[in-house]
Amino acid sequence: MDTAALVIVLVIGLALFFDFTNGFHDTANAMATPIATGALKPKVAVLLAAVLNLVGAFLSTEVARTISGGMIREDEISGAVFPAIIFAGLIGAITWNMLTWLLGLPSSSSHALFGGLIGATLVGVGVAAIDFGVVMSKVILPAVIAPVTAGLIAFSVTKIAYALTRRYDGKPDGRSGFRWGQIFTSSLVALAHGTNDAQKTMGVITLALLAVGWQSDPDPQLWVIVACAVTIALGTYMGGWRIIRTLGKGLTDVKPAQGFAAETSTASTILASSALGFALSTTQVASGSVIGSGLGRRGSTVRWRTVGRIAIGWVLTLPAAGFVGALAALVVVWFGTWGVMVDAAIALVIIVGLFLRSRRNVVDAGNAMSEVAESGHAVTVTGDPPPTRRRAAAAARREQDDRAGR
Repeated sequence: MDTAALVIVLVIGLALFFDFTNGFHDTANAMATPIATGALKPKVAVLLAAVLNLVGAFLSTEVARTISGGMIREDEISGAVFPAIIFAGLIGAITWNMLTWLLGLPSSSSHALFGGLIGATLVGVGVAAIDFGVVMSKVILPAVIAPVTAGLIAFSVTKIAYALTRRYDGKPDGRSGFRWGQIFTSSLVALAHGTNDAQKTMGVITLALLAVGWQSDPDPQLWVIVACAVTIALGTYMGGWRIIRTLGKGLTDVKPAQGFAAETSTASTILASSALGFALSTTQVASGSVIGSGLGRRGSTVRWRTVGRIAIGWVLTLPAAGFVGALAALVVVWFGTWGVMVDAAIALVIIVGLFLRSRRNVVDAGNAMSEVAESGHAVTVTGDPPPTRRRAAAAARREQDDRAGR
């Protein structure tokens, strides 16, 4: 195998690993709220999300074309150099994804990828190789507009849902029927995630193939679509329990009607963006939807300090991944082809190191859900008794019922 072919194989392998991390990193976007409200059992939820991610990956290639034929100007870069630059960018994206996964932070895998690619291209080639018009119109603006749009939709749907079911006010489980609706809407979110996020890895692999002349059409080949679809589905099935725990206990105390509204908004926003080729962040859209649903529920308040911490993570993602991508590209510039091998070794050490660190504090379906059940509190409801009092009251009612039965 010659050097160019070896680099392409490394790029494809690393791109698919990024796809895998994207899957387990973003499972929570679709499934944290139905798990927290009891609409779906944890393992059933992640299996459903995995299957629908797989299906969604086959429904559109618009986002893939945005990456493979728009953001990076291939004609400004030597074909021999470009795959190595892509490799460096992927290292930046994966490093950020693995770090935020370890910390349980719901950051954007999409922006990590864009940041890594842009940072590596700027250092390895130069400013001329970046089409900032496409970056602004298809990446930056959607990142700003999409969460706001999703929040407004979720706010409106929540208002409508509670207005239509007002007769259940004061009855804790009166709107539990929305749990069934959540199964449908969370499924739509998982399907939408496949139509948007799986496309990004397809675009990266296609971009590498275009650079070395192994492909002339910016549309991804069938084997690329299948490989990316299966990989993101496998990553989704792994569950991403750390992120689910964070979203479940640290972002929102979601009632079924709110979850239904938030997921409806998330799915519709992502599907519309995928059709237009906007490579947005599903994490940002999902978070915007949850905040909107909290504002739409009468008596609830949003804990803006929590929202602010999440927003800081969003802001840091692009530059942090870009910085790591730039460092990896610098190694390529210094050592040429050998730099790719050095980067590969460093990437392996980082991935294995972060994984081994995660084993010190294992988070799985069992312990993640026990904490998710305690529910978040970025959105709280005025007048709701604290969790301890709710549990005590429920136990007292059960004891009273048992005595009545005797």
